[in-house]
Amino acid sequence: MSYIPIDIEEKIKRECKRRRLSPKTIQTYLFWITNFLNWSKKNIQYISKKDVRLFLEKLSEENKSGSTMNVAHMAIRFLFENVLEKRMWIDIKYSKIPKRIQRFLTREEVGKLLNAISNWKHRLMIEFIYGSGLRASELLNLKVKDLNLENNFGFVRNGKGGKDRVIIIPFVVREKIKNLIEIENLNDEHFVFVSNRRRKFNIRTLQKIIRNASRKSGLKDFKEIHPPTLRHSFATQLISNGYDLSQVQGILGHKSPETSMIYVHSASPKLISIKSPLDN
Repeated sequence: MSYIPIDIEEKIKRECKRRRLSPKTIQTYLFWITNFLNWSKKNIQYISKKDVRLFLEKLSEENKSGSTMNVAHMAIRFLFENVLEKRMWIDIKYSKIPKRIQRFLTREEVGKLLNAISNWKHRLMIEFIYGSGLRASELLNLKVKDLNLENNFGFVRNGKGGKDRVIIIPFVVREKIKNLIEIENLNDEHFVFVSNRRRKFNIRTLQKIIRNASRKSGLKDFKEIHPPTLRHSFATQLISNGYDLSQVQGILGHKSPETSMIYVHSASPKLISIKSPLDN
């Protein structure tokens, strides 16, 4: 076994929290750092860039995806450069990740999906994800105080990358949320969506709701439909309705327009209205 200081895990957690990384990112970094250190069988001070390269090559030989290798690489960089402050410049090129057009649902498909959900609260959660372009974690962390229902907007607090952003609230969702708050007697500090035992729902619950509804509604490739699919559908349909890229970027909380550009490719080709000068 490699030598790992007793407090290395705590050091990693503290630095991650200082940088406002999500609990999921912290867990992933700890997994890959531990994996790497156990594989190297070396004292940390003797680990070199070559060891990092060999570890990544091992992952490649195991047919790990480009995204998986990139995450492992970033975790190891984080350990040496940010946690241990060790001067070891890791300039290995990141693995390329094949770009795919995201799966999205048409308005008719969304209607079928929603109609297949009989539980009114479950349906409301899925409507909210789709109607506001939310990530699953963002929906589940919403508190009553984050919503301005009278003016049809709300706030995602400490979202991806530790950022806050404004979200739109559809009229249909707004009225149902008002009823939910009244029926369940929620105050400002309560999470909007809680189970019958007054506990916050988890992401697995959302995944199960969508998977069951997709199968029940007979949607094609139902196994590929997940919470992010509804967010992709929201964005694609905004583009289809004529909203520009900067508006979509802002409402989704993307750091760069390149991230939002994928939804332009998902939209109908007839939306590409730029005319070639050759045709003039």
